[in-house]
Amino acid sequence: MPVLQVSPDKTHFICEGRPFFYLADTVWSAFTSATEEEWKEYLEYRRLQGFNALQINVLYQWDASIPYLRFPFQRDERGEYSSFQIDEAYFDFAEKLLELATQKGFIPALVLLWCNFVPYTWASQRGIPMVMPFETMERYVEYAVRRFEKFSPIFIISGDTNFGSQETVRYYLRALEITKSIAPQALTTFHLQPQADLPEEILHSPYLDFYTYQSGHVKAEQHFPYVLGEKFSALTPQRPVVNAEPCYEGHPYGFTKDGRFRVFDVRKAIWQSLLSGAQAGVTYGAHGIWSWHRKGAEFKGVEFSGEPFEWRTALTFDGAWEASFARFVFERFLLFGMRPAKRLLVGAPQEICLTVAEDGRKFALYTPFAQTVTLQLDVRQYGRYLGIDLERKRFFEPLIRFEEGRAYIEMPPFYGDCLFIGEK
Repeated sequence: MPVLQVSPDKTHFICEGRPFFYLADTVWSAFTSATEEEWKEYLEYRRLQGFNALQINVLYQWDASIPYLRFPFQRDERGEYSSFQIDEAYFDFAEKLLELATQKGFIPALVLLWCNFVPYTWASQRGIPMVMPFETMERYVEYAVRRFEKFSPIFIISGDTNFGSQETVRYYLRALEITKSIAPQALTTFHLQPQADLPEEILHSPYLDFYTYQSGHVKAEQHFPYVLGEKFSALTPQRPVVNAEPCYEGHPYGFTKDGRFRVFDVRKAIWQSLLSGAQAGVTYGAHGIWSWHRKGAEFKGVEFSGEPFEWRTALTFDGAWEASFARFVFERFLLFGMRPAKRLLVGAPQEICLTVAEDGRKFALYTPFAQTVTLQLDVRQYGRYLGIDLERKRFFEPLIRFEEGRAYIEMPPFYGDCLFIGEK
């Protein structure tokens, strides 16, 4: 299987010597909830859309739709799962799903420890079951990595976590160490809560390969795609950055539930992330896919996430095509290795994002609405300009003028979001 690596400039991935745009879908609940036939149907649809990675929770998703079809642990004498005794049949089936996925070209990105399994995280402190004893965690992580390393996965050490105490850090750091000792070629990362920062011990660990962040599903926090992209791309040491959880399409606004994220919200989050430093790729999510929701099932995450769509309905949401189009543009115009450059925007709203190549030979700019954009950039050096009406996927030649050391990209004759690319 092809092995994913980090590029020499630490901004993106490479695979077989070429830049690789990480385009993942969110299917946290696949191992517990999908049947083999459903999985085949799902994989074929995402394959034709151009997805190349799948984010899956190795264990069960506490806020998914139930009942689960399978469970990773055996029941004890009281009929409970608290013993953490591995159910081999569960992992056998998980391997079958991964074999089907990798045969179609997908890279598994496997979450080892969702935050409810680790002490002093927000989930474990809310009483969401169930925290593993430290030695049990060690045995489980070793077991899971050994079972799945043959599929050349990415290992996501944490899921939706914060770091509530030094004990939390100890758990995750040990899981990272075990993972790398068994699968040294596998890339590793942490999936975080939107407000979480990586502890210094993890940030500077030689076993951590790239950063991910979650811009999330709260309406008032939809500046996070570009704010967190800039933050993580500026960290030392430098590593590739991915927004691994933008707003899910169809997801109600978190807690308030007075609206749902639509295709424009998803597209905006994608492009703001990519042009603000999170250029290694992006993850898409549809509300109903991640929980593998079936009609009539009980959804355990309703307090924050509201009512989900049936998974087959969510599979056909338009936002997945937007994510696929972003991959096409990135690969077609080789937008890898670029650097966030908001400092070159003059009087622009924060939502407008600009990235410029290190050698200055290329720029890309995203604006979520029509307006004239002013740049402190000598655009006369560029021999080619392209505009893309992202809503309608129309390509056009933008009108650009240069006056008194500033470039003015004139407002296009439509009101939607658009992307501008300039190349020497």
